[in-house]
Amino acid sequence: MHSRNLTWTSGIALAAILAVFAVFMVYPLFYAIKGAFMVNGEFSLEFFGLMFTNPVHREAIWNSTLVGLTVTAATTVVALPVAFVMVRREFPGRALFNGLLLVPMVMPPFVGAVGMQQLLARYGSINLLLIKLGLMNEAAPYDWLGTGFWAVVVLEVLHLYPIMYLNVSAALANVDPSLEEAAQNMGASGPRLFRTITMPLMMPGYFAGAIIVFIWAFTDLGTPLIFNYSRVVPVVIFDAVGDIHENPMGFAMVVLVLALTVFFFLLSKKLLGAGSSHQMMSRGHVIGAQKPMSGRFVPVAWLGLIVLVAFALLPHISVLLSSIADRWFMSVLPTAYTGKYYDAVFTHKLTISSIRNSFFLSSLSTVFDIVIGVGIAYLLARKVFPGKDLLDALAMLPLVLPGLVLAFGYVGSFSGTFLDVKVNPMPLLVIAYAIRRLPYMIRAAYAGFQQTSEALEEASLNLGAGPARTLRKITLPLVFANIVAGAVLAFAFAMLEVSDSLILAFREEYY
Repeated sequence: MHSRNLTWTSGIALAAILAVFAVFMVYPLFYAIKGAFMVNGEFSLEFFGLMFTNPVHREAIWNSTLVGLTVTAATTVVALPVAFVMVRREFPGRALFNGLLLVPMVMPPFVGAVGMQQLLARYGSINLLLIKLGLMNEAAPYDWLGTGFWAVVVLEVLHLYPIMYLNVSAALANVDPSLEEAAQNMGASGPRLFRTITMPLMMPGYFAGAIIVFIWAFTDLGTPLIFNYSRVVPVVIFDAVGDIHENPMGFAMVVLVLALTVFFFLLSKKLLGAGSSHQMMSRGHVIGAQKPMSGRFVPVAWLGLIVLVAFALLPHISVLLSSIADRWFMSVLPTAYTGKYYDAVFTHKLTISSIRNSFFLSSLSTVFDIVIGVGIAYLLARKVFPGKDLLDALAMLPLVLPGLVLAFGYVGSFSGTFLDVKVNPMPLLVIAYAIRRLPYMIRAAYAGFQQTSEALEEASLNLGAGPARTLRKITLPLVFANIVAGAVLAFAFAMLEVSDSLILAFREEYY
């Protein structure tokens, strides 16, 4: 067996990777934390006090917390019954719905917000339809958008319920059916069975989904901006970028978000840890736990799932209709259609530069992710060295690190250097996109390395090929499909990134 110890080549690669993390993740975070606690060269908690005494900042914290909690509760209500039906029941069309339920996750919520404005305005499509049906007074249409709170919540729920659904489904599928059968033999059934047996066993998976949903909803920047819901923490941080060196309040807000993220991360580690009381002797199996759905309930399941998917996609359908509408005023649907706006997409100066910049930046960040991500995955899967767990933790940290926290740190920490975003944000945009999406590439490549037998590499080495040639000719071709999968995810989510782009792209030519 070839040595799993570091060679001088892999040692240099490891040092380079750690340097990247130190400069572009650890240093910006340290700078933001320092900016929050150090005032005029002295340690101070002054701005944390102001954060909770200033009515504007206190309201922003409360609103963001309320948005996060409401979205988490609503996605729970949506995802739990859907997961139960999809995991525990077999019915025609189940595979199709399993795919359709995940579509909203890849649709950017800020784009849906534009469509929702068309639907829910005072004289938008929904109200006009209700007026035509005689269900609403034309002189006093209902203001669905209101202050923007419920519009933000609804759109976040429609975007984030797939995350909760995936976690809850996985947790439910892993519940040992024999435990539920034992409870049923002792007289438990229905709600009592779910409350006392099933749900407690699902709690680790549920909390994993709930934490992701809460942090995402709490830190989302694009959707509140579209709905002009400005009294939330992400928008306060965004507004603080302009005077980042004069007003440390932005740093204090960033530290608050970071503290919440760390708290929930540690909570999830505790709940999902090896000593968890939710462990089972054996894991459930989806096939074994599924039962055929009664014929009379199939139409009900179809109707419920169709309504859910339709509601989730409705804002984006509205955007599509708006893009081809030549006239859409005081009518439920457009009264005239055109394709001229698609011509403008490829001729207007601003849209051309936006498409070019997004494609260019996302492509570069994906290349960065491939090089760094595959290198990290190889080191984790094939080498043994001190600090291996630290490298794994650093590599996964971007998953729980909100984009606005990292971007705000970049603005402050690299100000006045050749990477100053006010001069040219392109390098830091590429790096921010890449760092945020790096875990996708690492996990995809790591899975490929784990599934590839080391015996093939050893055979190559025994036949005289060097480590570099073995990597190029044997290992990488075998994990190529995994690399492509990770690259597609990294590129797609980089194209949809909002927080980093809004904070880092100061000038028009860069957005």
